[in-house]
Amino acid sequence: MRIAIAGGGLGGLTLARILHRHGIEAVVYEREVSRTARSQGGSLDLHPESGQRALADAGLAGRFRSEARPEGEEHRILDPAGRTLVHNTPPPGSFSGRPEIDRRALRDLLLDSLPADAVAWRHRLVAVTPRPGGGFGLTFDGGHRADCDVLVGADGARSAVRPLLTDAALSPVATLVELSIGDADRRHPDLAELVGPGNLWCIGASQILAAQRLGDGSIRVGISLPADDRHLDAFRSRRALLDLFDGWDRRLTALIEAGDGPPIPRRIEAMPTGTHWAHRPGVTLIGDAAHLMPPVGEGANQAMLDAAELAAELAGNPADPDAAIQAYEKAMFARVHPIAEMSARVQAMMLSPSAAEDIVRFFTRPTEPAPAD
Repeated sequence: MRIAIAGGGLGGLTLARILHRHGIEAVVYEREVSRTARSQGGSLDLHPESGQRALADAGLAGRFRSEARPEGEEHRILDPAGRTLVHNTPPPGSFSGRPEIDRRALRDLLLDSLPADAVAWRHRLVAVTPRPGGGFGLTFDGGHRADCDVLVGADGARSAVRPLLTDAALSPVATLVELSIGDADRRHPDLAELVGPGNLWCIGASQILAAQRLGDGSIRVGISLPADDRHLDAFRSRRALLDLFDGWDRRLTALIEAGDGPPIPRRIEAMPTGTHWAHRPGVTLIGDAAHLMPPVGEGANQAMLDAAELAAELAGNPADPDAAIQAYEKAMFARVHPIAEMSARVQAMMLSPSAAEDIVRFFTRPTEPAPAD
């Protein structure tokens, strides 16, 4: 059984690692030229029931604890005047919640756990051709070809594998503009203190100015706005961004002024909630390729859980991979649907005119009592 995994992100690497632990070989085809070819983004919080569970299945829970930052769970929400609305502080050193880990560190952890030849770099999948006897022929940018019996699309929002299974269209849900502030403690101590060790959200009417501390001491700044018809070039000017936050406390807008390079804007898109497909032998999807959601904390976690569940099915039934894929897809569709709906609601709430009030209620709602025995 030759397994090809298109995409060397967190989902694809988690799948390859868990399969490897079960003695099942798989090749990850990744378009990047190396692990250091580009920035991997900010940090993410790994949930015990999904991302952390997948790492446990991968035998990497100990490594995760050595890399994760429990203090990164600290979360403050401010209004445009700089007043604190919510301040959540985790217990010092506790791994019982959702500790933060930089995406780069997590990806390196997974890469280091695989054989050196498990990832084929410089392999951007451009075409997939069904073979008469089953399986697929793969064509990569540059003309390289390969064959596989099972193909897993872990290749993200613009998946080249997804069209084999569904024509679900992506829809814009927001505009995100990112900046980075390096060596913040030394160069911008006031901003380092403002952001703290975790996440800061400054919430206005239909706009958010957020900042996140990374493990290397840098600060990742993100500006979230509703999706509209403006060209992305309209957000490449620091002056234009400052104009959007005119009247906000200057301590907050200083996060924009301190950015090291030009602002980097991009559209945030999502698939329709409830997207599913009829099973097709020999192929399936995980992560953003299967269920692209707004980025409110579930994407990477669900991608890794997809990988763990698919690996478990394939390892449990290696003689019948199609039955394994069908079992995975049935469970994944049922699991992801309510999470995708929740993510869409949270995204809409965060960029609504009443976002501050709505999010404060969301974070301060009382915990439901446990059911009686």
